Amino acid sequence: MRLYSLSVLYKGDPKVHLLKAAYDVSTFNFFQRSSVQEFMTFTSQLIAERSALGSRASVKEQEYLCHVYVRNDGLAGVVIADNEYPQRVCFTLLDKVLDEFSRQVNKMDWPSGSPATISYSALDGYLSKYQVQTPGT
Repeated sequence: MRLYSLSVLYKGDPKVHLLKAAYDVSTFNFFQRSSVQEFMTFTSQLIAERSALGSRASVKEQEYLCHVYVRNDGLAGVVIADNEYPQRVCFTLLDKVLDEFSRQVNKMDWPSGSPATISYSALDGYLSKYQVQTPGT
């Protein structure tokens, strides 16, 4: 059971943009890592874009399960995990991250923010904390 990506996005007009993200691509071949990360960023944006405000969904994409939560204020979170990772845990993580993010990052910064301008450093910690260690890894 693995988590690969945890993203915070803003769903504004006309499209969704990434505010902050963390990735764990350590299980992939070194030469594949950047393209896998690009795929996860693109997929996260696409799923958030296609989800209604105030909705939660789980979408299967290739061998991954993408869990998305879009709040009514336009703040969205996406977790990309393998098929075995518990859905309930993913949504608990998204609730926690989005609540904390909205307390720490001014709402005025969301529409124009980007990973370079938003200062919120907890995503990497959450990604590793919620990583389920299996024997032999």
